[in-house]
Amino acid sequence: MSTTHGRTADGTPVTDAMIETLADEAEQGYDVEEILHRRRGGRPAMGSAASSVESVRLDPELKRDLLLRAAEEQISVSEAIRRAIGDYLHAG
Repeated sequence: MSTTHGRTADGTPVTDAMIETLADEAEQGYDVEEILHRRRGGRPAMGSAASSVESVRLDPELKRDLLLRAAEEQISVSEAIRRAIGDYLHAG
């Protein structure tokens, strides 16, 4: 009878046999280039470099207006903020 050491993200039990299989695979080595090529995690790039996260305080009325506008345009609140800042910076 094998021991269970938890579960994987999809709920599969992690058994002694599974650990043994994974250890054997690791001992044979991995193709790092293939792993790096296959990896596509994270959010897509928004510009020429990594994006920064900024925080601002919004009074309740402005926050309500922002939420309503984003919902009306069917965009995220973040996208509404980016558009508003872009319009402000490129106006005039």
